[in-house]
Amino acid sequence: MPRTLRDLPEENLMLAYADGDDAAFDLLYGRHEAALFRLVRRLLGSAMAAQAEEVFQDSWLRIVAARRSFVPQGAAWRTWGFTIAHNAAIDGLRAGGRAVGPDGGGEGDDPLERLMDSLEQVAPSAADIAFWRSAGAQLLQCPDALPPPQRAAFLLHHEDGASVEDLAQRLALPFETAKSRLRDALKKLRGCMGDYLLPLGATR
Repeated sequence: MPRTLRDLPEENLMLAYADGDDAAFDLLYGRHEAALFRLVRRLLGSAMAAQAEEVFQDSWLRIVAARRSFVPQGAAWRTWGFTIAHNAAIDGLRAGGRAVGPDGGGEGDDPLERLMDSLEQVAPSAADIAFWRSAGAQLLQCPDALPPPQRAAFLLHHEDGASVEDLAQRLALPFETAKSRLRDALKKLRGCMGDYLLPLGATR
């Protein structure tokens, strides 16, 4: 049975769009609109929340402009498209006067990683629910305090599942620099989360 356009993976949809099939682009946009906007919004941080829609649209305009340069053997569409969005967000930060320096991040199964995983689970008691809601609210605020390069590394790692190798490729960084950037980001986030990383009910 021939596959319909809706059945195609993103890579094939992008190739179809590059060949002039606008319906393929509509499907790509529909699949990734929410995730890409969320990435842009969090990369910009709360101080530039008002610019998120503009940068989001700029990201898609860049994707459209670069449609003929996409090579599926080089990277998955999500990696390619979200890297374009990352670059648009960094350009937006620079245009907004926000410093974008060479700061960096880490990986591994640590308390912060476990907390982020736990926030997606339903806690059984009212006390636990209140705790996780509070922790979740704090975790949404903490990335805003990171320098933009560290925030980008953390969000690409946590929200888009990028490995250190992926980060190095997407951000055009040496492997060790990407690893350091992610490690430093997680270290700062652990400090920001404070007591939320202790076992429930424990005190310092």
